[in-house]
Amino acid sequence: MSDGSEGAAPRRIAMWSGPRNISTAMMRSFSSRADCAVSDEPFYGCFLRESGADHPMRDAVIASMDCDWRSVADTLAGPAPRDATVWYQKHMPHHMVGPIAPDDLRGVVHAFLIRDPVRMAASYAAKRESVTPADLGVAEQRALFEREADRIGHAPPVIDSADVLRDPADTLRRLCAALGIAWDDAMLAWPAGRHPDDGIWAAHWYGRVEASTGFGGAEQDAPSLPDALARVADACRDDYEALSRWRLRAA
Repeated sequence: MSDGSEGAAPRRIAMWSGPRNISTAMMRSFSSRADCAVSDEPFYGCFLRESGADHPMRDAVIASMDCDWRSVADTLAGPAPRDATVWYQKHMPHHMVGPIAPDDLRGVVHAFLIRDPVRMAASYAAKRESVTPADLGVAEQRALFEREADRIGHAPPVIDSADVLRDPADTLRRLCAALGIAWDDAMLAWPAGRHPDDGIWAAHWYGRVEASTGFGGAEQDAPSLPDALARVADACRDDYEALSRWRLRAA
């Protein structure tokens, strides 16, 4: 399989986020670019098979995907779908429990999408009965950020969901500049409905984004959490704040 070295390689963007973090809206935004292909959590099936995690639609997800870690990594390092010159790869760091680590991905620019853990915990709890800090993956996200910063000698791009929703044009312009790609106004809108590159799990998780045609505006006041969820959010707070210090701030 090609490693992408023949001809001009695509600009591969590995965007790492936790769940319930406008990550699918961000994938919609990038898919609206004429030059961009997208991949939806390509290691999710590997994670479910390796970890045994009891996620919604587990068996269907595993059956729908390549669940070989090295094969998935090779595909992500190869030619982009449809010969796109930009390839946006949506990932979750806590999925990387097998023999392929985020650091093993070849030829990518790593970026990080964060969200206040209170909002993440509340949104996740609406889709699953139990929530743990590990389900939100903020600690793994921070650890990868720090390794990547050490590797490249500076902070990789970080954006906060709140900034994207408050001022999507400004925040995404800053992100595009940090990623080394041109800004495209098409990133601000997309057609409603399911996207052909959505994972099969869209049926459970993506109802809100399927109804959207763009970013939904600034967030309202954070929800109050019951004690158990508040403890989950508190456990993620330090890691979130450490990442937030580096975020690309809207003007």
